[in-house]
Amino acid sequence: MSTSPSGDRLTKNERREQARENARIQRDEQRKKDKRNKILLQGGIILGVLGVAALVVVLIVTSIRPAGPGPNNMASGGIQFTSGFEVTNTAPLPNGADPIPNPTSDAADALDIQVYVDYLCPFCGLFEETNQEYINSLVDSGAATLEVFPVAILDRLSLGTKYSTRAANAAACVADTAPDSFMDFSASLFANQPAESSSGLDDSVLIELASAAGADSDAVAECINGKTFSSFITAMTTSAVNNPDLAGASGGFGTPTIMVNGQRYNGPVDDAEAFRAFLVQVAGEAFVQEETATSTPTPTPEATETPAP
Repeated sequence: MSTSPSGDRLTKNERREQARENARIQRDEQRKKDKRNKILLQGGIILGVLGVAALVVVLIVTSIRPAGPGPNNMASGGIQFTSGFEVTNTAPLPNGADPIPNPTSDAADALDIQVYVDYLCPFCGLFEETNQEYINSLVDSGAATLEVFPVAILDRLSLGTKYSTRAANAAACVADTAPDSFMDFSASLFANQPAESSSGLDDSVLIELASAAGADSDAVAECINGKTFSSFITAMTTSAVNNPDLAGASGGFGTPTIMVNGQRYNGPVDDAEAFRAFLVQVAGEAFVQEETATSTPTPTPEATETPAP
């Protein structure tokens, strides 16, 4: 029961006035509260907008950050070796630029051999095991040039580790600063080739293999760990997949793809005689290397290869 300050009961008018005053006080307090909430809300919105804007800026900057140039000695997408295994030195390919083909031999009977490999591809390993020593002898003697193109079409078969890209990146790292060690490193990747549907070799193992091949600099190790040329490998792989000149009988790109003087080898990857007969056929009768100039090439069946996805 309400009472007056003197202790008497409030009159009806007094109670009415008190109720009005209480209501006024409550309204004032509510207005202050609403004002505080409005300020806090506006501040929160501003902070939220600023936060979103900052996030958008970060995402945009990240998305447009240039991938950087490719490695030295691989402006064509591959690394080329001429007579005596001399490396064809080229400047880094700018990011986004089309591959620049290397010059071919002027000799009428010379062979320009190009090999596209994925280091997880078992058929590439078979071709390496069967034919690489012979190819090396041709290059060493000056009878052929060799250009190796590391690509990555089998990342889906390495349990999420993208081994094909990592191995090709490692090869590019070696080509960049230690090109004379490239062929030994490439051979080591095949000699230690992991199985498909495995996680592949760790980067630390790739660094050890590079070091054992002669590419033992800190720059190579940092390049492998940092995956410096992974974007370059992706771009060169896309270029190869979209090149109709490299398409197989099925119409798609696969590995290994072997081109000799612009002609695609479609024979079995594990038949040395078939491959040598193909070389004789391409080069003509002037070419003599173990086979005679009058050797008649035998028909070769369709090659087995790993197709691009």
